Amino acid sequence: MNSTPRRILLAATAILGAYVGLWAAFLPESFYDAFPGLGLTWISADGPFNEHLIRDVGGLYLGLTAASVAAVFTRTAAPGRVVGLGWAVFGAIHFDYHLLHLEGSAIDVVGNVVSLGISLALGVLLALPARPVVVTPVGAGGGGAAGAADAVVNADDGADEARPTGVGAER
Repeated sequence: MNSTPRRILLAATAILGAYVGLWAAFLPESFYDAFPGLGLTWISADGPFNEHLIRDVGGLYLGLTAASVAAVFTRTAAPGRVVGLGWAVFGAIHFDYHLLHLEGSAIDVVGNVVSLGISLALGVLLALPARPVVVTPVGAGGGGAAGAADAVVNADDGADEARPTGVGAER
């Protein structure tokens, strides 16, 4: 099952991706001159304008955004985990670049590290499997007597039925 917290994380990646992606893909000069906004300019400080590269980055973000939105509406967590892996891989490389190139004012450096760290963390959290929950049926063998089987429910396996574990369980 795709849990509510996982859907919230997916929605957060979609919002972040749409903000960057729409701006870069459709207004590349504005993106170059004014990203991330609020009077800060992170892109223009890093080299000359390259419309092709900026539009490609916008397309990358929009692709990740589309995958995030699709995963929000899936029944199981597996698609969200795959999307999280994509965000994590991209985020790790992007974060690493900026850690190695800490330039600009203190607010620029902190803003870069914090925003890219959050983006990376969202991807990593989404990629992690859900913690299995052990459910013991009421009245099963006298409250857990030998031979009673517990059920392990994992939100990431996509199964509708619990898998039996414990003494006497078939694998």
